[in-house]
Amino acid sequence: MHSDFKSISQPFANSIKVDGVDYLYFGGTAYLGIPQNEEFIKLYIEGIKLFGLNNGTSRTNNIQLGIYDEAENVAAHRFGSENALITSSGYLAAQLTVKALSGTGQVIYAPATHPALWLENQPLQLKAFSDWKIETTELINNSMEQNWVIISNSMNNLFPELYDFGFLEKINADKKITLIVDDSHGIGINNNGLSAYSSLPIKSNIETIVVASMAKALGVDAGLVLGSEDTIEKLKNTNTFVGASPPPAAALYAFINGNEIYKSAWIRLQSNIALLESKIKISGKFEAGFPVFHFEDSNLAERLLFYQILISSFPYPNANDAPINRIVLSSWHSEADILKIASLL
Repeated sequence: MHSDFKSISQPFANSIKVDGVDYLYFGGTAYLGIPQNEEFIKLYIEGIKLFGLNNGTSRTNNIQLGIYDEAENVAAHRFGSENALITSSGYLAAQLTVKALSGTGQVIYAPATHPALWLENQPLQLKAFSDWKIETTELINNSMEQNWVIISNSMNNLFPELYDFGFLEKINADKKITLIVDDSHGIGINNNGLSAYSSLPIKSNIETIVVASMAKALGVDAGLVLGSEDTIEKLKNTNTFVGASPPPAAALYAFINGNEIYKSAWIRLQSNIALLESKIKISGKFEAGFPVFHFEDSNLAERLLFYQILISSFPYPNANDAPINRIVLSSWHSEADILKIASLL
């Protein structure tokens, strides 16, 4: 009988104890190991001492903490946009953006777009992104409709694939495109630890917006929107933004002051990725520099469990389908951790 892995009562780390047994853990989304980074935790505690545990007032209150504007300025500068908006969650950032901008044109969803970006339930679309972008280009160029809203993830993190939006360069210049990209799994990791924003097409007829959860690689329970000055100001005037409480100021204090921690963790992560790649032959999908490795062997999780190793494993796309098995590396993994799983693989 397997242990209960759905009632864990300790922080996730490279190793977790369940029913008295220590397991190496290769799952989750804490790619930079921030939840267990002692220096980052110190910054967070400093932030709590400075600003308290939370702030339950909206961003339009007549008395404000200045750190929210500061964090948005830092995020815009760090990730390469004109302006930024920060909310209490990635889901809220995505919904706020999609609801505010979807009325500007005909909406098209890319395959596997995260549900946080849905206006309503979307049918499951398993089409390859490479096929979808060709069809989308033809659809827009051959349509009488002038205004379009394209909504997509920046990547597929389940079967790792970075999406190239260069196809938008082939869309007729008289078409107005609003591109909304969810970079929740890429921000802080891809593009040398930056965001997808700087890699998106720059054309006068294309307005680019990036939304992201900051709770994954960045280790902060907050949501982020990157965009132009005009777009961010428009979003800040929505009822959703006006009515929502912000994230804890302490978290943003750590984000602002933790940039060198992020950089060091990114370097460590890239070293871990390179080590695993050098030790094994990968039979599934992976993207260079991204710490998730998909394996086609549907029984891999069961076999590794015998050796007290937990990996990400769940049925997909339907509950009765075979599981997809992925090994997720983090900056919190040691060389010994990686050599152990490599030897078993």
